[in-house]
Amino acid sequence: MVHFDHVTKRYGSLTVLDGLDLRIAPNEKVAIIGPSGSGKTTVLRALMTLDRIDDGVIWVDGEPLTHMRRGDGLVRADGKHLRRMRSKIGMVFQHFNLFPHMTALKNCMEALVRVLGLPVEEARQRAGELLAMVGLADKQDEYPARLSGGQQQRVAIARALALRPKIMLFDEVTSALDPELCAEVLGVIRELGRAHQLTMLMVTHQMGFAREFADRVCFFDSGRIAEQGPAREFFDAPRGERTQRFLRAVMDAG
Repeated sequence: MVHFDHVTKRYGSLTVLDGLDLRIAPNEKVAIIGPSGSGKTTVLRALMTLDRIDDGVIWVDGEPLTHMRRGDGLVRADGKHLRRMRSKIGMVFQHFNLFPHMTALKNCMEALVRVLGLPVEEARQRAGELLAMVGLADKQDEYPARLSGGQQQRVAIARALALRPKIMLFDEVTSALDPELCAEVLGVIRELGRAHQLTMLMVTHQMGFAREFADRVCFFDSGRIAEQGPAREFFDAPRGERTQRFLRAVMDAG
């Protein structure tokens, strides 16, 4: 479903993704962990085409995302191609990014009306169903300022699902929440994984959730995958000294 084909991303002299080769199967749930500055969030931002890569190609669902076919080769993707490909991907950010002047319902309706061109009533019905799915049927008319952090994050998840993506990205979605609200949001993500055919990539510091939820864990260090493997195997018997040191530090901090 996703293939980072020797992808490099630089910011000036700093290389944040260094020839990354990563393949993710359809419906696979992948947790991405690692120290700050290791390239974790850049993986998600590159998939959302928020950050333009410098080298390599990203493929999504069998098609080039960052490039498009021309003749027998590939050229840089234009805006039309990026918009079409981006509709296959939904992303939930760390800080919710809801429109503060819109109710929960209208936050979820916006892309349905403006991107898909759905009639308002049809968009309203679908948005209501999405909010019910994340347990917020009774909060449709509330504005973000009147919702808890956990509720805001659940609205953000519903909004990301509005365009019916094949791939969902989660970037530290619980880091701004207290433990009780964190459990609330992780429960919604867990249910999405059970109930829907979605490929999921999650950047997280929640090691317990990654161990339980993910099919595979990728440990990033200095823009590369230093170690990866099935979640339980990865946490029970990490092979690399760098991985072991990172996990000890995270567990001690927690």
